[in-house]
Amino acid sequence: MTDARLDLAQALQDLPDWVADDGPRQAIRRRLVFADFNAAFGFMTRVALLADKMDHHPEWSNVYNRVEVLLTTHDADGVTRRDIEMARFIDQIAPRAGGEA
Repeated sequence: MTDARLDLAQALQDLPDWVADDGPRQAIRRRLVFADFNAAFGFMTRVALLADKMDHHPEWSNVYNRVEVLLTTHDADGVTRRDIEMARFIDQIAPRAGGEA
């Protein structure tokens, strides 16, 4: 069973650091900047541990101190509660890792 797709505008209301992706599918994205590569990689490691537990993995890229995160649920062809849960976790740990929008 897949998660139900959420209304994107409503989902973003509680996620001020996230924006709707401008690509062809429904997704949300956030860009974070850290002090250095080590801080960025440490942040990604913490997110990866949650992603593995959730069996729900972000699409992301890392260039030195920058991390771009894109969240979508492929089975639902859009954003679901699992994406929102992961976005909230990212918002919670990013400041502790030194991440800024």
